[in-house]
Amino acid sequence: AHTGRVRPFFVTRVSDVPVGGTLLYRTPDGRTVNVTRSGTAGTAADFIALSSTCPHLGCQVGWEPQNNRYFCPCHNGTFDPSGKATGGPPFEAGQSLPRYPLKVEGGLLYIELPLEQLAGGGACALERPGGPPGPGHDPCLYARGRARA
Repeated sequence: AHTGRVRPFFVTRVSDVPVGGTLLYRTPDGRTVNVTRSGTAGTAADFIALSSTCPHLGCQVGWEPQNNRYFCPCHNGTFDPSGKATGGPPFEAGQSLPRYPLKVEGGLLYIELPLEQLAGGGACALERPGGPPGPGHDPCLYARGRARA
């Protein structure tokens, strides 16, 4: 059960994310979050943090700036910039991408995570957004398979 208690985690410097840019953030429990910037004020309202895991079957969703949407390559699920499903199986099921609260202090962006999710691992901003290199039907399987290698 969610207790409502959250803890802030550093994501990046506000100045390091250009307007229209997205970075992939990994929470301490291994979840991935797309953090996308749409404004220039330098406040938390410039950003949105959405789960990068499609609610349909758990594939990885990526931001497509040229189409102004999030896209799931597994079954062509689409989501608007607020995370609301607009096409494919997630739309048909009325599923949206979960959103995480953000805050800005001293030019630094923080994500606020429920304390229940903080049991293990470290949080970090990953090097590059997007899926794994090369072809494949389900990009989320790439990370699992690679961990065993």
